Amino acid sequence: AQLHYSVPEDREPGFSVGDLAKDLGVQVRSLAARNLRLVSEGGQRHFQVDLAAGVLLLDSRLDREALCGQSPTCSLHLQLVMENPLQLHRVEVDILDVNDNAPQFPKPEVVLEITEVANPGTRLPLEVAEDPDMGSNSISTYELSPSKHFALSINVRGDGVKMPEIVLEKALDREKVPVHHLTLTALDGGNPVKSGTAKITIHILDANDNPPVCDPPISKVPLEENVPVGTLVTKLNVTDLDEGPNGDVEYSFKTSNNAPGKFTKLFSLDSRTGEIRTKAPLDYEESTAYEIAVRARDKGSPAMEGHCHLRVELIDINDNSPEIVLTSVSSPVQEDATPGTVIALIGVKDSDSGDNGQVHLQIAKELPFKLVSSFKEHFSLVTSGPLDREKASGYNITVRAVDSGSPQRATQKTFYLHIADVNDNAPNFSSPFDTAHVQENSLPGTSVFSVSASDPDEGSNAKLSYSILDNGMQDVPISTYFRIDQDNGTIYTVRALDYEQDKVFQVPVEVKDAGSPALSSTAVVHVFVLDENDNAPNIVYPSVPRGSAFHQAIPALAEPGYLVTKVVAVDADSGHNAWLSYQLQEMAEALPFQVERRSGEIRLAQALRESEDSHRLVVEVRDNGTPSLSASVVIVISLEENSVQDFSQSLDLPQSSPKDTNITLYLIISLVSISLVSCVMFALVAARCLKAGSASWTLAGCCWGTGRKPASHFRGQMKPDGFIKYLDVGAAGLTSQAQNYTSCFSPMSDQSDFLFVKPFSHSSTAETVAAYEQVTSTLASPCDGQAQPNTDWRFSQTQRPGTSGSQNGEEAGAWPNNQFDTEMLQAMILASANEAADGNSTLGGGNGTMGLSARYGPQFTLQHVPDYRQNVYIPGSNATLTNAGGKRDAKNAAPAAGNKKKSGKKEKK
Repeated sequence: AQLHYSVPEDREPGFSVGDLAKDLGVQVRSLAARNLRLVSEGGQRHFQVDLAAGVLLLDSRLDREALCGQSPTCSLHLQLVMENPLQLHRVEVDILDVNDNAPQFPKPEVVLEITEVANPGTRLPLEVAEDPDMGSNSISTYELSPSKHFALSINVRGDGVKMPEIVLEKALDREKVPVHHLTLTALDGGNPVKSGTAKITIHILDANDNPPVCDPPISKVPLEENVPVGTLVTKLNVTDLDEGPNGDVEYSFKTSNNAPGKFTKLFSLDSRTGEIRTKAPLDYEESTAYEIAVRARDKGSPAMEGHCHLRVELIDINDNSPEIVLTSVSSPVQEDATPGTVIALIGVKDSDSGDNGQVHLQIAKELPFKLVSSFKEHFSLVTSGPLDREKASGYNITVRAVDSGSPQRATQKTFYLHIADVNDNAPNFSSPFDTAHVQENSLPGTSVFSVSASDPDEGSNAKLSYSILDNGMQDVPISTYFRIDQDNGTIYTVRALDYEQDKVFQVPVEVKDAGSPALSSTAVVHVFVLDENDNAPNIVYPSVPRGSAFHQAIPALAEPGYLVTKVVAVDADSGHNAWLSYQLQEMAEALPFQVERRSGEIRLAQALRESEDSHRLVVEVRDNGTPSLSASVVIVISLEENSVQDFSQSLDLPQSSPKDTNITLYLIISLVSISLVSCVMFALVAARCLKAGSASWTLAGCCWGTGRKPASHFRGQMKPDGFIKYLDVGAAGLTSQAQNYTSCFSPMSDQSDFLFVKPFSHSSTAETVAAYEQVTSTLASPCDGQAQPNTDWRFSQTQRPGTSGSQNGEEAGAWPNNQFDTEMLQAMILASANEAADGNSTLGGGNGTMGLSARYGPQFTLQHVPDYRQNVYIPGSNATLTNAGGKRDAKNAAPAAGNKKKSGKKEKK
């Protein structure tokens, strides 16, 4: 059997297509037993059988356009199979069309072109819209949006397809409306009606129907004369309503008989942009205005042209700058030229008239020159102040001329004036005082020091030569010791120097330039000779001829510790080189004697037997230099009965008188009175300084009345041979506390030199002699005052060698740090030794201060220095100067001698 059904394409799945059980005449309940099933002929199943209801159901949504396309009819064929008995039935299902698709144009936007000169009735074909639906659901008609110039026309082809067209109904003008925008709508016949649209753009093609127009046709342009070449005069305002080549305008000058083209030499015209620019300077005095005619032509076919007329009116300005003429210039000019000296003659001129021709000259105010008007438009440049070539070797003088026009115009001219040098500056040393060190015994020609000077002058005025002056302070001219290279200022030795003869030299150096007249200046170089161990010790006691022996007799009953004799030696060197040590040369047999290492005392080490023969001792004296030098003496010691020496008698010292006791009392009273007066004066000065209200005051500043002292101050007196006998050192360090050191000792003999120098390294010598030239006091004058020294002058614990009595003979105490420390100690000790010899020393006391405690405070005693008094031997006796008041050998000698000699010195003063 064959069944036929129909179903619309828009039904949902599950829709009942037909009643199979009824149409096949089969009971519904038997369908399952007979295994009714559906077999589709197509590739895809769109239907299913409901066995329980016996109906054909829609299994998926149908799309007629997808299944059948544009076919007028659309149907699907199915096959049904039943068993028991086996039967085959054919089912045909028609798919009914539904208006489910809207019309659609191939392109959503369509662009058309038409010339603006097209005639009405011109047609523009359009593409047909498409609609997949069939029958009445397909495209029914077209509609066009309203337009003044266009209408819609629909033509039907033989197959029934409707063809839309656009028809021109009214003439076009591109210059008014260049583009037209329309909308075309396609409508189908379904219910509801569906539509599709397309946008149509119609471009109006231009035609050369408009000539170029100049706005305004005649114009005036004001322009200042002498504007720079290339200045824009104007830009022509020309319009052409056409486009493309029809609206592309070219410009050109149009000449006439009245203006044969003179302006073409002064102006240029850009043929593309219509810009008119100057191509030559314009001068108001030559022509006040220019008439310019311009032709504007487009590139259409045929070409159309327009005309523009331009009048350029020039504006007169102050276009002439002043002109400066240098008539004469005097260069160079001497730096000592007097004010008012004429340097240059200057003239000015201006081509303008009236205020524009009035010219004023100017120069910089900071220059030492001025302008003086000689007569109209002529000026003189003269000096207005002193010139100094060292500050300015020349001047760039700029003369500026300004007229009175509006705006003002100015011109300037610069010329260089050279200043000639005059020898008005003396050479200057880098330092007025310098220090140098040289080793004694250096070979002649050894470089000592180089001085340096500068001269701000130039040429021959700055060519320097150095020389050494003879200041007469040494007995021998200084030129016999030193020479100087006149070109570079290097000081050399002329001969080998001897420290023992000259310890310091003042070398005055003069530097002189080659100017006329020559100028000079001087500086002082203090040359310190450094000691060298070039002198062997000299044994002064016992004094025996070379190769001979000294014979000394001692009591046979002398006990151990008995002082046999004392070897006294001196060394001409200084410092470490002059520290002497004594020792016995080793003998084959042991000797019952020993020698003190530092003092040279020979003492009995063990008791002697009466039957012993004489002993032969060789005492060697060695210094501490490098290399060490030595000397020796042979002493033969023999025994004598009842040979007891009385040192107090052998000293032959004068006895004290009763008058000495009264003098001592007077001295004590005087010292106490002076101390009280000094304390009162110190209090008054301190109160005065405090009252002054100074933020930082020093004792030295108040006492001297000069405020703060310089960084270093040196006062001293030199012997004729150049050695310092008196020294006052004042120093102001980084703090406001001033320090003042004054050394004042009793004068010694002319053969004894006293040198007091602050301990220093070679690098600090310059500070020691920075103000050496200010020597104001002599040995004969008393000291102004003594200030407590800085603790730096004391020996540290490691620098305190004990006395000979407190140290082992083989142990050496710490030596002074350098040569100058040793010289200082030697000088003080020798001075005290002289006082002891004169009887004016306290060496016999228990502490043995040598007078140092009065200078450096009670803390500075003989415990701080080696006991050099043991090296002082008094000829004619075996007594030694010692600080041990209880030693039996010189117990009673010193007091008597001291009282008598002190009395004698007091009377002498």
